[in-house]
Amino acid sequence: MWEQVQETVSYIKEKTNFTPEYGVILGSGLGGFTNDITIEFILPYNEIPNFPVSTVQGHKGALVFGTIGTKKVVAMQGRFHFYEGYSMKEVTFPVRVMKYLGVEKLIVSNASGGVNPDYKVGSIVIIKDHINMMPEHPLRGKNDERFGPRFVNMSEPYSRKMIAKAKELAATLEIEVLDGVYLGLQGPTFETLAEYRMVKTVGGDCVGMSTVPEVIVARHMNMECFGISVITDMGDEHSIDTITHDEVLEAAQAAEPHVRNLIQNLITAY
Repeated sequence: MWEQVQETVSYIKEKTNFTPEYGVILGSGLGGFTNDITIEFILPYNEIPNFPVSTVQGHKGALVFGTIGTKKVVAMQGRFHFYEGYSMKEVTFPVRVMKYLGVEKLIVSNASGGVNPDYKVGSIVIIKDHINMMPEHPLRGKNDERFGPRFVNMSEPYSRKMIAKAKELAATLEIEVLDGVYLGLQGPTFETLAEYRMVKTVGGDCVGMSTVPEVIVARHMNMECFGISVITDMGDEHSIDTITHDEVLEAAQAAEPHVRNLIQNLITAY
């Protein structure tokens, strides 16, 4: 893993000569964020050594390098999911690469199903914590101390300072945000009604199929993390009877301008 990461980092540095401070992972329907970046370089995943290739509709598949204000950013336009058949090490490989390109702060976005009754379709939720219920752990196996410690302190997976700043900015920008606990499941099926009830019972406010592995690996390398979910369906009889991936994308795209505005301002101000 170490050698692969270094090979990939060397290739990207040779192509871009760019040292980003922020990494951004864009979830379903949120790829338009790259329009807010003053772009300097675009590297398609299929041209980057050791990189997987995204296979999911709504995930384009490129690393985008540029600036937002004075901040240097690299954005993943399309992420990798465990349910696609990748190993957890492949899913999280880009986060390792980001760290060694210079990234110290990681912002992750996703589309998720809501079980908190205060949520509705289109709600923007700042992730304050997560529950990992995926069947594989990205740090399983021999630990390489060059990346981080064997046992990672996960008491603050999502930066409280970044959360506080985002809420302050949301109030100023008049963007309605809520917060909650994100529960990660493998997918790719949408949850059953019983599974939605389980998510609520164990303390989750929303549920999805991504984010948790990336954040675990980022914290392994002591990166500061901020997560945001767009609620694209509610875990009730009415919502899940008709939910499709196209509807998820539609709901995410409706909320996208507000999410983009908030993330852009957070990067600029924090």
